[in-house]
Amino acid sequence: MFRALFTAAALIAANPVFAAFQSDRISVTAEGSGPDVVLIHGLASSTRVWNGTVERVPGYRYHLVQIAGMGATPAGGNAQGAVIAPVAEEVARYISEEKLEKPALIGHSMGGTIAMMVAARHPKEVGKLMVVDMHPFVGQLYGGPSANADSVRPIADAMRARSAKATPEERDRERRTMVTSMINTESERAGPIEDSLASDPNAVANAFAELIVTDLRPELKAITVPTTVLYVTPAGAPFTDEQMDAGYKAAYADLSGVTLKRVPNAAHFIMLDAPNAFADEVKAFLAQ
Repeated sequence: MFRALFTAAALIAANPVFAAFQSDRISVTAEGSGPDVVLIHGLASSTRVWNGTVERVPGYRYHLVQIAGMGATPAGGNAQGAVIAPVAEEVARYISEEKLEKPALIGHSMGGTIAMMVAARHPKEVGKLMVVDMHPFVGQLYGGPSANADSVRPIADAMRARSAKATPEERDRERRTMVTSMINTESERAGPIEDSLASDPNAVANAFAELIVTDLRPELKAITVPTTVLYVTPAGAPFTDEQMDAGYKAAYADLSGVTLKRVPNAAHFIMLDAPNAFADEVKAFLAQ
């Protein structure tokens, strides 16, 4: 009994996050030691996407945010309604309550949107920001250059309704196809596919619809910390590299001093397709 109590006490001491922070929208695990880095995964994903990065970039205390309802986690507070904005508030609360000293935020895909929200809406809590393959207004990809939140809302609602009507077989097939298209490296697909299939359908559908109508471009001016945006030219996309460069430059025009960098030979999951190149970018970013 005493050994069990001692072990529990040691675990709590080593990982105070486990003991202190409670949320029905996110859970956070911390590992390593050094300056604080908060890692936020994307839609229908999990913290496992960061395993290689954490291993390749030692010397930091990583706080891995798991969003409820994504991967094999219960949806909790994300079961109904908005997901992205409330999760961003929980990430900010975690930073504040755990007294992290201006951590670096790194977010992939939807996690990039969440990280931008935290940096724009809670600027005193963030030291630097990295966005991995995420546009500040995804709605433009569906509604064209002149799109706004209102004009793409019917598209978001239709996609949510379609998801609600889909059979489990249809949903699984679509998710497999989607993840496969986002990862060039075949050997890296199994984990993300597993996470996608295990994710809560309502949480994913609601988060995706919310993502489409979320336009962060007006908030970019509020982000004052050093920011790096990594992106790719998707395989098969009707865009040249030069057009992707121009598109990202225009999208982030109001973010002062942003560093934009296209990563070659990778799809959406850059950290899986180009792990060494991604690790090098993270090292340079964190060393700033």
